[in-house]
Parts: sequence; structure tokens; C-alpha cells
Amino acid sequence: MSNIEIKFSEESLALVNKIISRYPQGKQKSALLPILHVAQAEFDGWLSAPVMDYVASILNIQPIEVYEVASFYSMYNLKPVGKCTLEVCRTSSCWLLGAEDIVRHIEKKLGIKDGQTTADGMFTLKSVECLGSCGTAPMLQCGAKYHENLTLEKVDDLLDNLRREGNRKTYLDKV
Repeated sequence: MSNIEIKFSEESLALVNKIISRYPQGKQKSALLPILHVAQAEFDGWLSAPVMDYVASILNIQPIEVYEVASFYSMYNLKPVGKCTLEVCRTSSCWLLGAEDIVRHIEKKLGIKDGQTTADGMFTLKSVECLGSCGTAPMLQCGAKYHENLTLEKVDDLLDNLRREGNRKTYLDKV
């Protein structure tokens, strides 16, 4: 058990308060989704139970309300992930146009299976439900960026570029 206090940085807390202020008094729960993004960015790319409890305390809601939301959406990570999370769309359009081949290729290239993280902590591979880019299938999302009309060659280039960059783009980078 860690004795580290879970607390937002001043910058993140200011953003959280700004988000909460968008909603009417007594409706602060409406801020849950964006605040979970801030929390995930602040606390190493994933939401531990203590982090979710902290978010619940800020919003004055029950922890179970946070757990239900965080476990429902694939955009929230409930265990540690790599610096680059590769979320490959697996629904109809992407599947029909080769998403399964993309996933298998990434698994082979990185030596991991869907849902796993590379030993160096660089990449996590996740198959996810529709990311809303059916017209440019197959596609994957890494951070806030979509990579569309994928081929195996484009995936290889993407992995090489991400490895060279070696950093995590977070929700805070795009706010």
C-alpha cells in the first residue's frame, strides 16, 4: 500500500475547477468524463482506485459512480499502460477492411498480444469499439491522433516514428 497522497497539480486542479464551472450547481457529476481524462493524464496514463476515489471526492459523488463510468469506456485505462496506447478499431468497417490483420501485425512486430504492454513500457495494444472514422477504415488512435486508411507499411512507419518520439501526448496537451 502506497502512502503517496493523490492530489492534482495546481495546473490540473485549475483545469478541473474550470470544467466543473461549466455545469449548473448540483450537476457537477456532468464533469466526470473530462475530469477522468485530466486525472488519467496527471497520474501516469491510468486510473487507479485511489485516483478514482479522489475524483469522486472532488465531484462529491460516490466512488462507485466513477468506477462504473471508467470501466465502461475504453478510453480510460484501469491498469498501467505504455507511453503509446495503440487503440485499433475493431468494428464493422475497420474489421471488413483489415483491422484484424493490423492487430495481428502489431502483435507480431511488438511481441505482445491485444491488451498487453511491451516489456520496455513503450506500447500498449488495445482493440476497441468504434472510433467514428468508418470512412477511413482501418484506423487506430494513439493519444489524441487518428491514423487512418492503414496498411501494414503505414503501421510500421507509425511504430518507428512513435519509438523515435518516445513521449506520451496527453489530454492536457490538447486543452
